[in-house]
Amino acid sequence: MKKGIKIYLWLLATNLFISAFTFGGGYIVVPMVRRFFVAKKQYFTEEDLINMAAIAQSTPGAIAINLSALAGYKVAGMTGAFISCFAAIIPPLIILTVVSAFYKIFVTNTVIAAILKGMEAGVAALMVDLIMDMCSLILKRKSLFLSAMIPLAFIANYIMGINVALILFFCCFLCILQVFYKKRKRK
Repeated sequence: MKKGIKIYLWLLATNLFISAFTFGGGYIVVPMVRRFFVAKKQYFTEEDLINMAAIAQSTPGAIAINLSALAGYKVAGMTGAFISCFAAIIPPLIILTVVSAFYKIFVTNTVIAAILKGMEAGVAALMVDLIMDMCSLILKRKSLFLSAMIPLAFIANYIMGINVALILFFCCFLCILQVFYKKRKRK
């Protein structure tokens, strides 16, 4: 079997697996992508993953689908992006179809309610892990400017109640200004 086909099949199987077994939102996909794409196969670095996660969050659409597309593109170009998107969409489509068909049964079943509560705890733990990893990468850069954004963004959202989209826009704007300032300073 050709190497290209092996990569395509690997992307299909891996993204199907990730999509089928990650519940709780797009950020839960990041540790799984790290495990398969960074730790096992070394297709890209931890920093590449964090950058892709930031782009996936900043672009329209579901973070999980966007991140799958970016990871697939990084590994196998446009074909890899297409295969990864397709694989990331299929499991939720099937699961939502089944849940919709049997909604009344699911909503009243105490076992399913208990399972979902347990999943909430697991999702929270994975999100804390991701946040710690993202913060450590930012702190490793030893930039007071970027490091100060972490607590300031938290305060702006959690304490002051400012919309996350506005905080992201403002942080992006500040980083763009910093880039222009550094370029001007070099000249």
